[in-house]
Amino acid sequence: MTANVNNLLFPQLSSPFFVGCNYWASHAGTAMWSDWRPDVVEADLRKLAAEGIEVLRVFPLWPDFQPIESHYREFGAHSTYRFGEAHFPDDDAGRAGVSETMMQRFEQFVRLADRCGVKLIVGLITGWMSGKLFVPPALLGKSIMTDADSIRWQVKFVSYFVSRMKGEAAIIAWDLGNECNSMGQVETREQAWVWTASLSNAIKHADAGRPLISGMHCLFPKGNWTMQDQGELTDILTTHPYPYWTPYMDYDPMDTMRPTLHATAESLFYGGIGGKPCFAEEMGTMGPMVCSDEVAAAFARTSMLTQWAHGLHGLQWWCANDQTKLRHAPYDEVACEGELGLLSEEGRVKPVLKEMAKLKRDIAELPLAALPPRRTEAVCILNSDQNHWPVAYGSFVLSKQAGFDLTFRYEDQPIPDADLYMLPSVTGVRGIPKRRWEQLLQRVQEGASLYISVDDGYVLHFAEVTGLAVLNRQRRAGEATAKLLTADERDDIEITALSSFRWTLRCDRAEVLAAEADGNPVLTRAAYGKGTVYFMSLPIELAMTMGKETCSMPEANPYWKVYREIVREVTAGRVLSKEDPLVGLTEHPMDESEGSSEVAAVLINHTPEAKTVRVRVKAGWQLGACWRGQAVEAGGGAYLDVSLAANDGAVLLLQGIDNK
Repeated sequence: MTANVNNLLFPQLSSPFFVGCNYWASHAGTAMWSDWRPDVVEADLRKLAAEGIEVLRVFPLWPDFQPIESHYREFGAHSTYRFGEAHFPDDDAGRAGVSETMMQRFEQFVRLADRCGVKLIVGLITGWMSGKLFVPPALLGKSIMTDADSIRWQVKFVSYFVSRMKGEAAIIAWDLGNECNSMGQVETREQAWVWTASLSNAIKHADAGRPLISGMHCLFPKGNWTMQDQGELTDILTTHPYPYWTPYMDYDPMDTMRPTLHATAESLFYGGIGGKPCFAEEMGTMGPMVCSDEVAAAFARTSMLTQWAHGLHGLQWWCANDQTKLRHAPYDEVACEGELGLLSEEGRVKPVLKEMAKLKRDIAELPLAALPPRRTEAVCILNSDQNHWPVAYGSFVLSKQAGFDLTFRYEDQPIPDADLYMLPSVTGVRGIPKRRWEQLLQRVQEGASLYISVDDGYVLHFAEVTGLAVLNRQRRAGEATAKLLTADERDDIEITALSSFRWTLRCDRAEVLAAEADGNPVLTRAAYGKGTVYFMSLPIELAMTMGKETCSMPEANPYWKVYREIVREVTAGRVLSKEDPLVGLTEHPMDESEGSSEVAAVLINHTPEAKTVRVRVKAGWQLGACWRGQAVEAGGGAYLDVSLAANDGAVLLLQGIDNK
């Protein structure tokens, strides 16, 4: 094992996990190009670099760089495009409608960044920023995303900009732009695809050597802006996972499990369905009205450690500098935009930046060339009629509480090999496409396990697959309550969940694992070929995500014990098993063979209290090293007692005793 490795997203970086931020100059915010002060900018960059920032996402503001105006003749007919009254110059910049002055300023900026040792991701079409639309005067009033003239000028801009700047080594990636799907409405998925393809093709034609980043947020498996289309047309997907803005993510305190898993869960959700690498391109707590500096640092540490453990390769905070004194929009209109920086206006380095920089150094100093991919047992398949985000997040957090790992796919995508397939909170009469359903059942017949839970969904071949018969169905008047009897705990465990419907079920060949007070089955298990099918009539994934404080209070909301029940067999290959639902655990075989004799394990404490957890060690394995945290053998080597600081983790090396 050797220390340090280039980042897998951006090989130009020296660290295995990069830390960056989004940048506007401290003196001007979005007006930095029109109010260009290179001395201030250089001071900003030197300060950020000295504090550990490696990568800046930067924004050539669209109307500054392409300040085209339309001139009109009689009856409003278009006449010419100009810069104010000036005709475009007869050169490449003029033909693209691009300001030579602004390009020279950007070239100076890149030289400053290079001098300070900072790499750049360039968000090309910056037409939406912090609550304000920024559009060249000639395009005002047009449909920015669908109007042919608007798309034409955007293509001209990115083609010229990328062609001119592609020789700059400080630039490591192009970004379509900042949340461009917020610049205007599209009526169809096809319109979104055409816009993305137009810009993507232009950028890649001008520079095929750098990755193209999506820059989008609010993508879904179904709708106008999809993960699949962005994955097809760009090289790297992005999330902007703020608990403040994302539905259901602020239902628990910022330094607890729900918010600290958020960035990881959403990035894996996008990456799994979009089929491309993904990272949190901007994230944060949204300032002092949400939490203290100390809580923000704890949130960042836990989230960053979790992203690293799950194979994500870096993150960028929003943003570099506080901006409380500016008197132009959006800063004089949107109060929360003023105090989101890593640096205060007086230059004070906030604890969150110190914490991220320290953890980045700690990761780089581990005796690992890179953390190998995590072990995954399950594939979580989402169906078309669902509210996808709460289902995906509920499945992810329950898997972490139960002690296993999953990946995401959509119902129309090929089904990868797995020990466990999950169809959580199935919604609507469509179920999943018959072709995929039959492929899935074939996998189960051959020995895999299948878990199905339903909201109001329909499942083909229900009786044959589950060993149950539906006697009746009715809409529920309120919450459902059931008792779960697990294999290890002979005391009844009660779970309560909002549920759309009650199915009255008869067990023909299924075993009841949980039931309502009148004995009506809720969770069952049945053989199907060589495999096993679990059926849950309550949408516990939705209940987990949409319930208040459900993540931080797992004993009061023990949905995770259902997941623990369904994975008892498929987690047999794990070296460690844990009981604490608020501690995350990933395992990373140190070589590609299934019989790897060394496994790295990462345990993460998603609570603001220090704790010592006891984890079971698989027979034939022992602790080889503890690289972070503290761990000691207990119970004659059958257990490890692992000490975890608040909102922190441990990194362990486990070794097979017979193969040391």
